[in-house]
Order: sequence, then C-alpha cells, then structure tokens
Amino acid sequence: MASSSITDFYAGRNVFITGATGFVGVTIVEKLLRDVPKVGNLYLLMRAKKGKSVEERLEELKKNSVFDRFKEMQLESRLTKIVPIEGDVGLDNLGISPKDRQTLIDNVNVVFHSAATLDFFQSLKETTNINLKGTRRVVELCQQLKQLDSLVHVSSAYVNAYLTEVEEKLYPSPDDPEKIIQLAETLNDEALKALEKKLLKDHPNTYTFTKHLAEHEVANAASSFPCGIVRPSMITAAWKEPIPGWTISKNGPQGFFMGASKGVLRRLPLDPSIIMDYIPIDVVVNGIITTGYYVNALKAKNAGRPAELQIFHLTSSTYKPFRFDLMADKINSYLHDYPLNSAVWYPNLRLVKSLWVFRLSAILFHFVPAFFLDIVTRISGGRPILMRLHKNVWNSLNTLERFIFTEWHFDSKRLLALSKSMDVVDRKKFVIDIGELTWDEYFSNTIRGVRQYLSKESPKNLEKARRKDKILLGLHVALQLLFWFGIFKLIVWISGVSSAKAALILPVFYYLFGLL
Repeated sequence: MASSSITDFYAGRNVFITGATGFVGVTIVEKLLRDVPKVGNLYLLMRAKKGKSVEERLEELKKNSVFDRFKEMQLESRLTKIVPIEGDVGLDNLGISPKDRQTLIDNVNVVFHSAATLDFFQSLKETTNINLKGTRRVVELCQQLKQLDSLVHVSSAYVNAYLTEVEEKLYPSPDDPEKIIQLAETLNDEALKALEKKLLKDHPNTYTFTKHLAEHEVANAASSFPCGIVRPSMITAAWKEPIPGWTISKNGPQGFFMGASKGVLRRLPLDPSIIMDYIPIDVVVNGIITTGYYVNALKAKNAGRPAELQIFHLTSSTYKPFRFDLMADKINSYLHDYPLNSAVWYPNLRLVKSLWVFRLSAILFHFVPAFFLDIVTRISGGRPILMRLHKNVWNSLNTLERFIFTEWHFDSKRLLALSKSMDVVDRKKFVIDIGELTWDEYFSNTIRGVRQYLSKESPKNLEKARRKDKILLGLHVALQLLFWFGIFKLIVWISGVSSAKAALILPVFYYLFGLL
C-alpha cells in the first residue's frame, strides 16, 4: 500500500478533541479511527449531563450513525482507542480533574478545538465564556502539553461577516478581549444587552464577534507551538464519507429539507440567485486533519520553530459556487424521489425572494395548516409543535435576514494550494478540493441522507412512502380544486357577477396567490 504522509504523521500520536459529540467532532473521531488505523488514543472532552456519566455518554456516542459504515467494515475494536475526559470548555481549567489533566499533559500530541456555542441568539455573557474564554482555556492547556505537535482551531468563515470579500488571513481584533471578558463577568445580562450593539459594531451577532476574538487567542500562541485555524462556512451533509448524504445536523439546508419532506415547510425565504456557501462535513474534517499535519510539517522546515499562523477557508463560494437557481426546479423532484412515510402533506417547496412576501405566505401556507394539524395531533394524544416551530422561525427572521440575503465571497487560494502540495495518496484519502463535486448529485444524496438519518426512515420502507406520496398528491390536487371552486363561488356571491365573468376574474386571483 502506498505511503501516506498524513497517516504516518498521526500514527502513534494521541489526539485531544473538544466538541467531540458535535457534528464536526464525532466525524473527526470516525475518520481518524477508520483511515488512520495506527492513530494513538483519542481523548474526548465530554460533559456528564442529564444524569449520565461521561462513560455512558461515550457508549451513546459509539451508537451514532456516523459509525454505520465503520461497523460494516468490522472495525469496532478500534473504538477502544477513545478515552472520555470529563470536562467543559465553559469551566475554569476546562473542568478537567488534576489527574486527567496530567494524563493529557503527558500524552497528547495534537489538539482539535471544535467546541463552541453556535446559537446566534445566545447572550454575550454565554458566548464570551464558551467561544472566547473556552478557546483561551484550550490554549492554556496546550502551553502545558509536553509533546504538542499542533493545535487546530475550528473557527468560522463568518467571523468576518462584516466583510463580503474575505481572505485567508487574520483580521484586526474587533475589540480588546480583556475588556469584553471583564464586562461579561461583571455585568448582568440586561446591562450587557444594553451595550451589545455598541460592542458588536458591524458584527451581526455575538457568535461571530466572540469567534473572531477567539482567533486572536490562537494567534497569540502561534509563536510557541504550531497553530492552524480552519474557517468552514455552512457545514452540510457528507459528500463522500463516511456515507454520501450522511448528516446529524439540522442546520442549513438539511433542516429545511427535513421540514419540506414532511410537507410542513412550504415556503423558504431565500434568493435563488445569491451564492450560498455550503461545504460538506467530510471536506471540513479532512481540512482539520490535514491542517494538523501541515502546521507541524512547516515547523520541521523552519528549523524546529513554529511558522506563522496558518489560516484556511473551507468554503465553496469562490471556487465551486452554488446558487439555488441551479436546481430550484429539481428540489421538489428530489423530495418525491425520497419521500417520507411520516409526511403529513404533499411536499411542495417554493423559494421566496422577499422577507415580507414570505411573512405573508407563511400565514397562509404555514400557520393556517399548522393550527389545524396541531388540533388533530392534540386530539390523537400527540404533542402539538408545528405552531410553536413556525413562531420560532417567524421571530428569528430579522436576526437571520443578513445571512439569508447576503452573498459572501470567501477566498480559498491557500487551501487549494495546500491540496496541490499534498501527495497523490493524501489527496485521495483526505479530500479538501471540491472541484469534482456535482451539486445536483450532492443534494440528491443529501435529501436521501436527511430521510434516513434525521427523519429516521429506513430505505426499506421507501416504496411504501412513494405509494403514500401519490395518495398525498391526489389529496393535494383535490384540496386545490376545492379551494379554487370556493374562491370562484365567493367572487360570484360578493360581486354579483355572472359565472362567466367570475371565471374571467379567477385567473387574477390565481396569479396573485402564485406570488406567495
């Protein structure tokens, strides 16, 4: 078998991972265990919560669908390399016991810091503690590690969201981190909220603001040990690995495909002509692992001294741009290729360019059906949630508008140069160049993955779901005919015109409804 520089680098090295139970973290674990058989121990920072110990949470982690292919390959014995470390990036010293901390100090060689709070609506107090101070705590641990070869910090392409043209470089800090930490620690949430707009300046939310500050925590340590920062954009389902279309994340397109396939999400505020920067999870993970190797290799070339901080964009906007214009007419066909047996109505998703038009259409196509479906759910003994879900979307629109209708261009020349510098084996095993990605095929796989991994519907019931989809189509058409017949009769009754004249007026109403 041909040699792999990256695989050879990680062989025998122990890796410490924060955020290991998240979308990125658990995929890193699977990739390392599957493709780097001689990797050392993987120390995962985990919280004990909901009355479960970290050992119990680890057993739950091992049941994650990310390991489905892993288990088919009969690699379960490698799961013994996982070592849970009880802790929390939001606590002093990461909440790690002195004994466990010493274990890390003596053994860890590579650190992947992916833990963060991703909530755009989180208070500045909380995001400062998790994103900023949490990163500082990880860096402080790294400074104590006896055999540290590299630190990779998972940031976000949107840390510079106040710019629409962004390069792979460190931009000036938006504020003094010490001042922000002091304010977060001394002021209550109400007082901090009053200062928030002034502090954030051009940043759209506390998430991008604190993640930007966190990059400078890593930059401050870059002269002490090899450091790299990766900035993924919107992380989406797997392109190739571990299984095409695999996902456990409901963020971004996966979330609205899930709602659309149920038949409850029928309108989406989105301009199909705008570039949406999506990047598959496996490309992100490959970028993280490759960066860990690369920054250490630079140190070796630099006479044993850490090179300058390396920053890479894991993005698609300037290299493989995607617009929904490319497949707006295909989304619904994909939804009907892989329908849900649990669908409550016939899927039919439309993209709406205007936020106020979306609000108007949401009343008719979301809230009215949700009201009646929740009544049916309540009568049948279920838990009505649709009205609440649609209200949450409605209330978040103003905050999310900037991300929905802004086009960013994230330069990725350095990442592509890194890919070209890799040997042939590594380029195939740790793919970070998305040049061969075909968006049509990718989103078809994504919708199939959403069906299986988010909606928990087995491929075995697909034919049954397709039969139900045809029945729902018949009901959908029947309801539309009934609706327009009702509108026709209403025109006759209100205006007093003849049926012939009402028939001429009806297309006007049909056109107006078609705008929603």
